[in-house]
Amino acid sequence: MIYLSGQRPLPQHARAATFDTRWRGLDPDQVYAYLNRLADEMERLHRELTTANTEAERIRQALHQWQSRQSAHRHHSRGSR
Repeated sequence: MIYLSGQRPLPQHARAATFDTRWRGLDPDQVYAYLNRLADEMERLHRELTTANTEAERIRQALHQWQSRQSAHRHHSRGSR
């Protein structure tokens, strides 16, 4: 059965997809080879997205720490005048 739910497709969905057979249908070997390539690409993109999200979170936290230090430094500098 072709994956039809409203959820995002995942690589394992492409790999597990099945299709009804027809008398003059598509070559199943080609279909499954394509789905495997598609699943591989989905996995690669998912890894890249995870890496990008992790890096973005690291940068967000570093910026927050920097802003906190700057704020504390400014507050401390004003008090010593």
